[in-house]
Amino acid sequence: MADGKLGNFLGGSPGGVILRLALASLIVGALMALLGIDPQTLVTRVFRLAQGLIERGWEAVGEIGRWIAYGAVIVVPIWLLSRLVSGRR
Repeated sequence: MADGKLGNFLGGSPGGVILRLALASLIVGALMALLGIDPQTLVTRVFRLAQGLIERGWEAVGEIGRWIAYGAVIVVPIWLLSRLVSGRR
């Protein structure tokens, strides 16, 4: 019964899963070697990408905040005037 649960968890028999993982690792490793990418460089690039996205994300939030402030300079006084005028009716 334990083998059945383990097989279900792994997605097949342990030996078959190990063989498929080894083959996939060989293919990916060969492709990485062909492209001149080592694991350390890959991890560094992924972290730099994430950092860049986060930095740009906060820049975008700041830019949107600026747009809201610019629009509010026009919208809020118009809204306030319309409320004052409609309040007198």
